[in-house]
Amino acid sequence: MNRSSEGFYPAADESSTLSGVSWGAIFAGAAAAAALSLILVLLGFGLGFSAVSPWANEGVSAKGLGISTIVWLAVTQIVASGLGGYIAGRLRVKWANMHGDEVYFRDTAHGFLAWCVATLVTATLVVGSVSSIVSGGVQAGASVAGGAATAMTAAAGTAAANTSSDQYGYFVDSLFRDDRPAAVSDDAARGTVTRIFARSLSNNGLSAEDRTYLAQLVAQRTNLTQADAERRVDEVYARTQKAIADAKLAAQQAADTAAKVAAWTALWMFIALLAGAFFASLAATYGGRRRDAVVYLESDAYVTTTTVPPVR
Repeated sequence: MNRSSEGFYPAADESSTLSGVSWGAIFAGAAAAAALSLILVLLGFGLGFSAVSPWANEGVSAKGLGISTIVWLAVTQIVASGLGGYIAGRLRVKWANMHGDEVYFRDTAHGFLAWCVATLVTATLVVGSVSSIVSGGVQAGASVAGGAATAMTAAAGTAAANTSSDQYGYFVDSLFRDDRPAAVSDDAARGTVTRIFARSLSNNGLSAEDRTYLAQLVAQRTNLTQADAERRVDEVYARTQKAIADAKLAAQQAADTAAKVAAWTALWMFIALLAGAFFASLAATYGGRRRDAVVYLESDAYVTTTTVPPVR
């Protein structure tokens, strides 16, 4: 039996100098996995848009859409990663004179590397937009917490108090207060009430002085007594406070919901990617066994004296 000069078998000597990674097979499997992932994602988008209806109580519910999205994401990862792993295992070189455990490990590594390359490619092309959607949902929920309260107080007049041109309108109005307010236009009266409400709602509440002055304005324009006007001021101010409190609570609930949705989305994406890595490795071992089971046929018509190197 022929041996090399170092005393090793030629096959063993060759195996010690060659890499155990078939990058061509890995990139081929990764390309197939990435392409199939893109196709399945587009199909999922199409099915999702067809199932959603803009009308109330029609089409799939938000919960049903979320569950179907998670299931479709897992199916996409399993199918695409499995195909990529199988191709990577089937197209690799044949390792001769290699222990079965080593072949099994290399096939598993080839499937895992094919999944890694496909995931990185998909992340570069897709995850940027997906993460912007998820982070946009969180930012929208967080901005609602401040924006909803601002919108509700704007209905009560906060917009006028927050503008730079009328920043000190409340203090300017206090310069011209009288025990018997002069008759002014509706716009001027609304502006004064707006500035008082805006400042009191953003501070500790309506002061006694402001309450008395508002009651005088209301009594002057409605022919109510001072006591009835004060009760009306208290009732309207209480309703305004309740509306703002309800808006803040709704905003906080929306922000919490958005945060939970983002957290669950990230968790299920992690599980789906983990399943994709597992099935890619598993399919690569199956493809590798099919690769090693290939039988090469030699035709009698093809006879040559040239030594053909073994297929590896």
